[in-house]
Amino acid sequence: MKKVLVTGASGFIGSFVCNKLINIGIKVHGIDNMNKYYDPRLKKARLEKLLSKKMPFSKIDLSNKDRVDEVFNDFKPTIVINLAAQAGVRYSIQNPHAYINSNIVGFLNVLESCRKHSIEHLIYASSSSVYGLNKTFPFSENHNVDHPVSLYAASKKSNEAMAHSYAHIFGLPCTGLRFFTVYGPWGRPDMALYIFTKKIISGEPIDVFGYGKMKRDFTYIDDIVEGIIRLLDTKPLLNSKWSGLNPEPSSSSAPWSIFNIGNNKPTELEHFISIIEKNLGKKAIKNYLGMQPGDVSETAADIDKLNKITGFKPSTTIEEGIPKFLSWYKSFHN
Repeated sequence: MKKVLVTGASGFIGSFVCNKLINIGIKVHGIDNMNKYYDPRLKKARLEKLLSKKMPFSKIDLSNKDRVDEVFNDFKPTIVINLAAQAGVRYSIQNPHAYINSNIVGFLNVLESCRKHSIEHLIYASSSSVYGLNKTFPFSENHNVDHPVSLYAASKKSNEAMAHSYAHIFGLPCTGLRFFTVYGPWGRPDMALYIFTKKIISGEPIDVFGYGKMKRDFTYIDDIVEGIIRLLDTKPLLNSKWSGLNPEPSSSSAPWSIFNIGNNKPTELEHFISIIEKNLGKKAIKNYLGMQPGDVSETAADIDKLNKITGFKPSTTIEEGIPKFLSWYKSFHN
């Protein structure tokens, strides 16, 4: 029987993944450190929904290797989905050590436990941020990712390299997922949609960076979860055609692979805001600003590889997804 350990279970993506796995009859154990990066009441509310479905849960920080290994010993997972991480580009400029402790040390502890317990498949979160200074659009998994522009992005690129080393040395099947600007109900309060909604409703000005010209490949949470579920049984295979003389960046002679998961339809920030305004029936007070340190002007996902392997196609447009978020927001915040 499939048994899936999900790290970051009370996080935005993690809680949706746990819920989906439970609904399709897979045994799930969730772990999370419940940190205070954003309002822990939101994390607790997500977790309560999962606990009501009898999901076992352990409050653990991934940097504690003994506690991590303890859960592996007790639960004996067959698959691990690592979604725990210190998120946020701008926060990484002010609090860099949080990213090393969680995204590097924590991920190492997950890899070590996966190795020791002969895990069948490790799926882990990477990020579109790894594309950094790349200006070739849409971003392909075969593009160079050697120029990250934030420590957060660097930590995610490091995860991909660390996973490859374990796949190569120990034969641990590792699949990395580069998520593109995930949004939807129960989303993170530090993300643009949440911030804009809160401020527009309260009549406060919103900061519009990049003078509203930035583009993001906004991807609805249900599409992200669908992509993850489709990859559960799709363990990466050794690419027999892979050559060190002309190395393909997204596969390997080891059981390791990288996938983009995005909407494949970049949206200008100004248009994104207009959809929020339309659905709220209220105009935003806009404070136009330049680019923030660590930010990029555009993200766009080439999802051909994921589509070819799993048949994945995103099905939710921002015109459909934003109203769903707003409906949840109004209900959650009364």
